[in-house]
Formats: sequence, structure tokens, C-alpha cells
Amino acid sequence: MTRILMVCLGNICRSPLAEGILRSEVTSANVFIDSAGTSNYHIGQHPDKRSVENALKHHVDISKLKARQFTVKDFDDFDYIFVMDSNNYNDVISLARNEIDRQKVELILNRVYPNANIAVPDPYYGNEDAFENVFFILEKACESISNSLIALNSESKLNN
Repeated sequence: MTRILMVCLGNICRSPLAEGILRSEVTSANVFIDSAGTSNYHIGQHPDKRSVENALKHHVDISKLKARQFTVKDFDDFDYIFVMDSNNYNDVISLARNEIDRQKVELILNRVYPNANIAVPDPYYGNEDAFENVFFILEKACESISNSLIALNSESKLNN
């Protein structure tokens, strides 16, 4: 099973949205997707109402997700850790125990713009347009991740 973790600061805007979008694109039972935040600001809370409403507008339901904080154990539990910006990247990397942990961490938009290290903007202090913009940015990244998973799965079947 391939295990993917999406990470942002509070786990109430970007990472639950990325989790929901990727879940809607990946139909394989062999993929587990979760999200977390680097901070402890919103542990146990549902995603921001604006993220929930925006996602529902695009037929993605994230309303039942609950925020949690990223932990060192996540390096053991996940194959890929996608972060939303360089601050999230640095926070996650600071907890890495070794090179194997570090290799799992990637800025999510590098899947669309390789090595560009572009951040997904945090819509928290923005308006509805900011949430809409983030949805489309993450949708593009999740489509790329989904395509990679399909290719990986096809390759795996060829090698068996």
C-alpha cells in the first residue's frame, strides 16, 4: 500500500483540501491519504468552513476530517510527505531522523513545477477567491500525483 501525507501549518485549509482532492482522484484501495499540520493550533478541529464550502462546490467533501499535528512517527507511517510551503518543509525536515526520512518530504508544487520550490499560498487570511485559487492549484498538483501513482501501479504489475 502507498501511503501519502499532506502537510500545512494548521491542517485546516491547504492540507485537508489536498487530502480531499487526491482522495477524489485516486480510486485504488492500495493508496492511503491523510493530512497533518506542523503546528498544534487546531488539533481536533474540522477544516476551516471556507475550505469545506469551497471543496463541496467542487464535489469534494472534507467536512469530517479533523486536524492533527505532524509527528516523527509519520516518517514511519508514510511513503510520501507533501508539504505546502518552505516553512512547512523546514518544520518537517527538522524532525527527520535520517536521509530516508528527508527523502520522503517534497514541496507539493514541485510535482507540477519541478525544482521550482513554489509555495501553495495560505488562504486563511484571504477571501473566497483565495480559497478557489488554492483549490485549483492543489487540484493540478494532485492530478500529477495521481498520474504518478497510476504509472507506479502499472509498473508494479509489469514486474510481478
